Amino acid sequence: MSCTNSPEAVKKLLENMQSDLRALSLECKKKFPPVKEAAESGIIKVKTIAARSTEILTALKENSSEVVQPFLMGCGTKEPKITQLCLAAIQRLMSHEVVSETAAGNIINMLWQLMENSLEELKLLQTVLVLLTTNTVVHDEALSKAIVLCFRLHFTKDNITNNTAAATVRQVVTVVFERMVAEDERHKDVVEQPVLVQGNSNRRSVSTLKPCAKDAYMLFQDLCQLVNADAPYWLVGMTEMTRTFGLELLESVLNDFPQVFLQHQEFSFLLKERVCPLVIKLFSPNIKFRQGSCTSSSPAPVEKPYFPICMRLLRVVSVLIKQFYSLLVTECEIFLSLLVKFLDADKPQWLRAVAVESIHRLCVQPQLLRSFCQSYDMKQHSTKVFRDIVNALGSFIQSLFLVPTTGTPSATTNQAGNNNSGGPASAPANSGMLGMGGGVTVLPAFEYRGTWIPILTVTVQGSAKATYLEMLDKVEPPTIPEGYAMSVAFHCLLDLVRGITTMIEGELGQVETESQATTETASSPAQSSEQQDFQSASDQMDKETVSRAVWEEMVNACWCGLLAALSLLLDASTDEAATENILKAELTMAALCGRLGLVTSRDAFITAICKGSLPPHYALTVLNTTTAATLSSKSYSIQGQNVQMISPSSESHQQVVAVGQPLAVQPQGTVMLTSKNIQCMRTLLNLAHCHGAVLGTSWQLVLATLQHLVWILGLKPGSGGALKPGRAVEGPSTVLTTAVMTDLPVISNILSRLFESSQYLDDVSLHHLINALCSLSLEAMDMAYGNNKEPSLFAVAKLLETGLVNMHRIEILWRPLTGHLLEVCQHPNSRMREWGAEALTSLIKAGLTFNHDPPLSQNQRLQLLLLNPLKELSSIIHPDIRLKQLECVLQILQSQGDSLGPGWPLVLGVMGAIRNDQGESLIRTAFQCLQLVVTDFLPTMPCTCLQIVVDVAGSFGLHNQELNISLTSIGLLWNISDYFFQRGETIEKELNREEAAQQKQAEEKGVVLNRPFHPAPPFDCLWLCLYAKLGELCVDPRPAVRKSAGQTLFSTIGAHGTLLQHSTWHTVIWKVLFHLLDRVREASTTADKEKIESGGGNILIHHSRDTAEKQWAETWVLTLAGVARIFNTRRYLLQPLGDFPKAWDVLLDHIQSAALSKNNEVSLAALKSFQEILQIVSPMRDSDKPETPPAVNVPVPVLIGPMSAPGLSRPFMRTDSIGERLARYPGSEPSIVTDEIEDLNLWWAAWNTWYRIGSESTKPPLTCDKLTFIPSQPFLTALIQIFPALYQHIKTGFSMDDLQKLGIILHSAVSVPISSDASPFILPSYTEAVLTSLQEAVLTALDVLQKAICIGPENMQIMYPAIFDQLLAFVEFSCKPPQYGQLETKHIANAKYNQIQLFAPAEWVALNYVPFAERSLEVVVDLYQKTACHKAVVNEKVLQNVIKTLRIPLSLKYACPSETTWKLAVSSLLKVLSIGLPVARQHASSGKFDSMWPELASTFEDFLFTKSIPPDNLSIQEFQRNENIDVEVVQLISTEILPYANFIPKDFVGQIMTMLNKGSIHSQSSSFTEAEIDIRMREEFSKMCFETLLQFSFSNKVTTPQEGYISRMALSVLLKRSQDVLHRYIEDERLSGKCPLPRQQVTEIIFVLKAVSTLIDSLKKTLPENVDGNTWAQVIALYPTLVECITCSSPEICSALKEALSPFKDFMHPPASKVQNGES
Repeated sequence: MSCTNSPEAVKKLLENMQSDLRALSLECKKKFPPVKEAAESGIIKVKTIAARSTEILTALKENSSEVVQPFLMGCGTKEPKITQLCLAAIQRLMSHEVVSETAAGNIINMLWQLMENSLEELKLLQTVLVLLTTNTVVHDEALSKAIVLCFRLHFTKDNITNNTAAATVRQVVTVVFERMVAEDERHKDVVEQPVLVQGNSNRRSVSTLKPCAKDAYMLFQDLCQLVNADAPYWLVGMTEMTRTFGLELLESVLNDFPQVFLQHQEFSFLLKERVCPLVIKLFSPNIKFRQGSCTSSSPAPVEKPYFPICMRLLRVVSVLIKQFYSLLVTECEIFLSLLVKFLDADKPQWLRAVAVESIHRLCVQPQLLRSFCQSYDMKQHSTKVFRDIVNALGSFIQSLFLVPTTGTPSATTNQAGNNNSGGPASAPANSGMLGMGGGVTVLPAFEYRGTWIPILTVTVQGSAKATYLEMLDKVEPPTIPEGYAMSVAFHCLLDLVRGITTMIEGELGQVETESQATTETASSPAQSSEQQDFQSASDQMDKETVSRAVWEEMVNACWCGLLAALSLLLDASTDEAATENILKAELTMAALCGRLGLVTSRDAFITAICKGSLPPHYALTVLNTTTAATLSSKSYSIQGQNVQMISPSSESHQQVVAVGQPLAVQPQGTVMLTSKNIQCMRTLLNLAHCHGAVLGTSWQLVLATLQHLVWILGLKPGSGGALKPGRAVEGPSTVLTTAVMTDLPVISNILSRLFESSQYLDDVSLHHLINALCSLSLEAMDMAYGNNKEPSLFAVAKLLETGLVNMHRIEILWRPLTGHLLEVCQHPNSRMREWGAEALTSLIKAGLTFNHDPPLSQNQRLQLLLLNPLKELSSIIHPDIRLKQLECVLQILQSQGDSLGPGWPLVLGVMGAIRNDQGESLIRTAFQCLQLVVTDFLPTMPCTCLQIVVDVAGSFGLHNQELNISLTSIGLLWNISDYFFQRGETIEKELNREEAAQQKQAEEKGVVLNRPFHPAPPFDCLWLCLYAKLGELCVDPRPAVRKSAGQTLFSTIGAHGTLLQHSTWHTVIWKVLFHLLDRVREASTTADKEKIESGGGNILIHHSRDTAEKQWAETWVLTLAGVARIFNTRRYLLQPLGDFPKAWDVLLDHIQSAALSKNNEVSLAALKSFQEILQIVSPMRDSDKPETPPAVNVPVPVLIGPMSAPGLSRPFMRTDSIGERLARYPGSEPSIVTDEIEDLNLWWAAWNTWYRIGSESTKPPLTCDKLTFIPSQPFLTALIQIFPALYQHIKTGFSMDDLQKLGIILHSAVSVPISSDASPFILPSYTEAVLTSLQEAVLTALDVLQKAICIGPENMQIMYPAIFDQLLAFVEFSCKPPQYGQLETKHIANAKYNQIQLFAPAEWVALNYVPFAERSLEVVVDLYQKTACHKAVVNEKVLQNVIKTLRIPLSLKYACPSETTWKLAVSSLLKVLSIGLPVARQHASSGKFDSMWPELASTFEDFLFTKSIPPDNLSIQEFQRNENIDVEVVQLISTEILPYANFIPKDFVGQIMTMLNKGSIHSQSSSFTEAEIDIRMREEFSKMCFETLLQFSFSNKVTTPQEGYISRMALSVLLKRSQDVLHRYIEDERLSGKCPLPRQQVTEIIFVLKAVSTLIDSLKKTLPENVDGNTWAQVIALYPTLVECITCSSPEICSALKEALSPFKDFMHPPASKVQNGES
């Protein structure tokens, strides 16, 4: 004490001493004088010291024996008051440390006496304590005496003394050892050579130890002796001692001063030699004792275990193990084995409880456990102590559950286990329910198969605070509350797991960081010597290997037992917190095993958690087949410990929170999830989330379980693969409580986070995860086969989630991931594959939009990798998948279209892969994509992909699902072609570059470059592909598509054809155009003639398109016209190609076959095309070139951009200028000649075609039925109209044969009838004299010919007669229309035509040929006027033919179909004769006209005396006009024929005279009304005949008597006849009385009267010498008869009579004499 040395303190001490001494002398004054004297002398002594000494305290100490003496004497008085005073004084001295060793010895002796007298016991103890604690003067015997004194006091009868003494002993023992420690501390710098103690020869001479150490040694040795009930060596005077106290003291020394034992061999020796054997010996009753065993067999009764000793022994053992394990390895092994044995079920409950508490103390020291493992488990032939401890705990827990009810045999877990145990009965199962105010609170407990064990709060986590090991005051074993042992054991397990895992993981972490550091330093160049570095690294490795071995052994040793126990507890637990702890333990173990790579144990723990998550007995194969599970389902023996795994019981009283369907092929009923299942599930999620990297193959277990749970809970995948609470399709089979409903979002969130955290896994772990998901998904797929129930989509959804979060390293997992999803997409279950596709497309889209490093644009391989699965989807037939695929493409285009680059072929391939049979919506979506591509992305894609675009667009055209799509796709092709045109230069450059590269590659590989249309340059090939595609569409089955494609094809070739290289045109003509024509022709000729019913229900089809044949006809028309137009407009390009004539022939052949097709539309169109190609302008010669280009129909070229870009092989412009066209043909003469010859050949080829078409089409059919095909009028017209144009080119070589051929065609063409339903559109009404266009054309053709002959060379003129023949044949049509084969034709007038029978089979109607015949006649007359004198015309008897032809209508006269015909015939005859007769007279001698005259005579005869009767309705004016015509004819005879009778054959003249004669006495017609009678008599005609007759009869020029005779004969007959008629009339008139005479008679008489008057007039006009006298006589003789008629009543006769009588006045002159007469 610092204060005791201060002057004040010293002063105070001196004062106190003096006062103490005074008090003592005072007390002893009477009774004990010696004491009084001693006290007084003491006072003097003290004063002296105080006066003399400078160092008062030291002086005091030196004289302490004397100073203390009075007090000791005072104590000797045994007087309480005095004793107390003395002891207090002595203590004061001690506390000031002024007691010397001798004094101390004296004091102790004095105290001993007091003790033996049992005086002031408490004061004694206090004094001893002060003495020993204040200084170290008490040693050896004195010390031992002091200690014995305390012990003795401990065993007094007084309780207070006892306890005080016990405390003092404890303190004294501690002091002894503390002194030793202090002594060691003082000498620690002195290094001693320890002397080896030889054996245990002399226990007392521990010569090597220093004083304090010796004391301690002696004390400890005696404690051992005492506990062992042996006599002490040093503590002499001990009378009694208890083992319990001894053990407590031993424990406290061992516990408080372990360094003493560890540093001093002597002490270590004591431990080994004394303490351990002692403990083992003392343990023996516990070991041997078996509760309830029948002891009769054993010879001596077995000592019963004694709680206080047993408990203290265990405490000692705990300390030994904890503090001196390293010294006592073997001994500890024994102790630990004992501990384990104490847990056996046949040991008393209290023993088991304290044993568990002891084990708990070990369990919280992981390093210790580690040492056990290293020292025992890892050594061969050693007990596996660590394993046994864990297994023992497991068995212990298990045994607690198997406590049998009294009296029933139980299967206890020891191997000799069929003893009946009469232990305490287990508590009733409901003892956990505490009744509190009627409500029931549930205590946390374990419950298993009816055994209910409450869980008590026994300790704080991580500390082993024991209850029974601390019951040092109890002598009888305490009653252990129910559940205590279980709770401690439970905590043991938890602390064990926590300790081991924390320790190992800490060390692991350290090792990992160190190894990292080593590798880092290794890599740094600043290292001084590589050698040293290598060394450190290898050391590091060794260290790690050793550590790892220990860790693995620890885990291997404990996992089975732990798992068995934990699983059982988990199953039995009814408390959430307990469950949580168990799960946490299982989780940390699983994670630890995973980190150490111990697969079996890892899987076993995970399986346990998994099983806990699922309902009991849930059939999940994956959990029942793994290796771990096989282990845990058997019972296995470990080092004689039989650990039996108990399968989970189903009747655990847990709150059910969810009811759902099990995930199985045939789910039977429902399964229930309890809150514990959910808790386990959360642990499982936690495990996967935090320790995913070490799960490896266990992912399979984890995910399979999660999948089932998710299914039972009814979570369904949402966007991105996250699972959301959703209802199963199956309906109400899932019931969730509100508790779990609030949990679900959390669970689903954790689930998602679990897969999000996969981004932190290393590649290997990630692959494990993916593989597990894939195999899980395969199982789900298998399950979903063959039924359309809701499948489990867990795996697919999570594959998606995993893929999405691992985008940054997508390459490593892309193939397995997408490969599997593609399989899913092919699954028959629609929901399954829908998700497969959803996942796949989401991944692809995400992959493309992800910000990769390097970016996709620089990593083409990755881009193709990402897009590839999209293409693979095309091989799947399910339309829903394809729809997803296409929607994905659409979205990719919308978001990534600009940057697809090399991915374009894949994307386009997807669109192109849609087949026709895949439904409308698919095709529509695919088409949307394509439209987007064409409108927005053509410029961004590589040019090499353009051809794919063309192919795809073409394939959509061929789809027949949706017409609009086909048509729009054709529009797209047009847009594409436009794009090619506008970007021509760039596309061409890029393609040429690409081509060169490919060519080079191909050469290197030695293969031939293979692409369509190969020799053409690549840009041209692109065009050719486009044309070929359009060409395919032109023969599509649907007419609208064909039409649109055809128009587009020809427009494209027309608009952009100039871009092609010249040589490419060859391919265009042969491979595209002619190929197309062939196909169309074939399709058209084989098309179906069945009528198509109206289209889609309400679409009407026009009758001109109501059969496939008619629809094909339209296509044929379009195609042929298109090709012809190209030939026409691009002739300048085509002609220089080598095989143009061949192409020309092929084209003509097509035109011919079309023209001859039995379809009006096609045939007519063919001719139009024919016309078109004939309008081609031949190239001019240079000499003929006009100064300015002629106005041929060539559009002015529109230049696009500059005329030609540098580096381009050709200018890009719409059309070539004419100058260019002409410049293409070289100006040298010879070539032009060949050109012309070639040209001529072309034209002749055209003529031959024309002739074949004409002759074939107009040939009459052999048989006639309703379906006979008759060419239409427009066709024939067009055909004939072609001839003039064609003729212009071939006239130089046109021969008579050709003319003959032409004639046949013209004739046949005109003869073709028309169908009655067409007639109203073609025919004029019957009265109009109009020509049909066909007839016009025919005449035009002949006109062209005749004009050509007219200006042609002499040798052509021989063609005239042929032309006349042709025309005359047409003239005949006026009277007899031509027959067309056997066809019955009706005349137009009576063809029935009415609207209703629109679709009745056509009746054929002959045309109205009259106008045509008449026009032909006009042409004949006209032509004859020009050519009458031509030699050919004269020689070929043209005139005779003309007359012969005209004779037909003239003889028919009124019977002609049209009256105009005969009138025109007459006038034409008159015109012709007026020209022809002079020519005939001229050539009279040659005899060329001989045969003409009889013909002419017959003609006159037939006409003038026609057999046809004029129609009744003929008006008077008409009749007069007709008569005038007759008169004109007679006039012609009188002017043109009779005057030249000398040049005319006599017969002819005779015939004429007979005719005139006949005319002059013409009888009346019999059908005239009275009013008309005077006119109808043709009196003018008769007059004229008379006059002519008379003129020639009475002419002077009568050459032959015969002629005069004829005249005279005629007159006399006439007169005679008149006489008779008149007589008869008079007779009848008289008889008839009032009745009028018959009309005919009246008429006749009138005519006779008129004839008479005419005759008289004629006679008067004639020269008198020409009239025979006889004639006159006859005339006069008539007069009386005439006079007789005057009485007639008819006024007409009267007027006629007047006229007849009046001429007779000329005869009224006076008669002359006969003489005169005769003379005259």
